[in-house]
Amino acid sequence: FVTKLVEYSNFLLQYNYAKNYKMTVINTIEIKKSKFITYLHRTQDEQEAKDFLKAIKKEHPNANHHCTAMIIGNIMRSNDDGEPSQTAGHPMLDVLMHNDMQDILAVVVRYFGGIKLGTGGLVRAYSSSVSEALKAATLTTVTTLQEYQIHFSYDLIGKVDHYFRTQNIEVIEQQYEEDVVYHFLVQDDISKDLMELTNGKIKIQYIQDIETECVI
Repeated sequence: FVTKLVEYSNFLLQYNYAKNYKMTVINTIEIKKSKFITYLHRTQDEQEAKDFLKAIKKEHPNANHHCTAMIIGNIMRSNDDGEPSQTAGHPMLDVLMHNDMQDILAVVVRYFGGIKLGTGGLVRAYSSSVSEALKAATLTTVTTLQEYQIHFSYDLIGKVDHYFRTQNIEVIEQQYEEDVVYHFLVQDDISKDLMELTNGKIKIQYIQDIETECVI
């Protein structure tokens, strides 16, 4: 499974920078009078990520740095934005990778407080900024489920329902016409089980694959 950012239980903030932006979250920490504001934005599009960064810079024109890290598909990038090399963007990216994040842009806005942190201090500060934001997160795993449709006679309802209950399979749609029609989602093909259960007296039709997110 690939872990994705969905939303955060705290610090929820809906931005109106563009019509298609999804829920974005901010989290702020202060270290030796410097303020680090972390934005975590869910996106599957690199251009949207760039547009979001522009909006953040417009929101914080007087900030000293706008450091970034992104993982979008096979794209992994980071930017120190004026901080010493490898002290900001790369540590942020390391945190995202360590947490198996995907489809995400992290922006840390820094307002310098007058006390220098040093190379190690900067690495810890930017890493902590992203880590603290992720701790407040509600995360999901993404998996692919298969949708099936089955037709069977009314005398088999008891057997089929019992099987679905014991296997924790949820029927998402039921129709009672000349035959009984169920629609359900599963990770693995259960056609063989259903054929054995009903002695072949069931019609099974694969419909489609559906991606779904489950909270972890």
